[in-house]
Amino acid sequence: MDDFELFDFPRSRRATFDVGKIGLKKHHVVGLLEIDVTNAQRKIKETKNSGRRISFTSWFVKAVGHSVADSMHSHAIRYKKDQLIAFKEIDISIPVEREVNGVKVPIATIIRRANHKTVEEIYSDIKTSVKTEIQKDKDFVLTERKSKFSTGLFFFLPQWIRMLIWKRILNNPFSIKKNMGTVIITNVGMFGNFAGWIIPKSIHNLCIGIGSIVNKPWVVNDQIEIRSILHLSILFDHDAIDGAPATRFTQCLVENIESAIGI
Repeated sequence: MDDFELFDFPRSRRATFDVGKIGLKKHHVVGLLEIDVTNAQRKIKETKNSGRRISFTSWFVKAVGHSVADSMHSHAIRYKKDQLIAFKEIDISIPVEREVNGVKVPIATIIRRANHKTVEEIYSDIKTSVKTEIQKDKDFVLTERKSKFSTGLFFFLPQWIRMLIWKRILNNPFSIKKNMGTVIITNVGMFGNFAGWIIPKSIHNLCIGIGSIVNKPWVVNDQIEIRSILHLSILFDHDAIDGAPATRFTQCLVENIESAIGI
């Protein structure tokens, strides 16, 4: 009997190799936060019990979209030589786990105009993405369905050639927005119950990593209570944003999360 097991390796993971390599070159500044989400969890539960279709993830995407819209510098991208561009419509990329040939694979989906959508609309977008049938993992590259010819060719190219394609995309803010959105939210930490953060590598200028939610003692109105605390990491591209606007965005995001905005 063999003392090992072999698994199929999805071709789409080659794009992950590229993202990791490019992400290492980004000048990210990392912030590690603890945020009280007790009120948000309670309101989400009450809302779901009333029949509305929402989830923690769909609400969180809404909170991020609203916060970015209020602090446009947070997702700004370098444009030409001495300019930054910030889009008014916030497109947020999130990983959605889908089954490809019997293997569960995280594939990114883009929530378009997240700042203009309701939590229910975002929930519907996520559910639609989850239910989308994928026949072959090579049908997807970056975030959206491409032609079989272009995706098949992309995955078979040597990495140095794929890097040239990535460079062309990343040198154009409009191409970035179209292909991958301007913000990414990773939620891998929600699958564990450890008290800690995740610090992802990303090619996005603004990356938000959702860590675990654990019960911890917290000071509320000068009293110690047991609250649900979210561990959150934020990565800013220091080439595009300085400390002051990054801090203002962080403060805005914390306030929106703790107030359970959008529910």
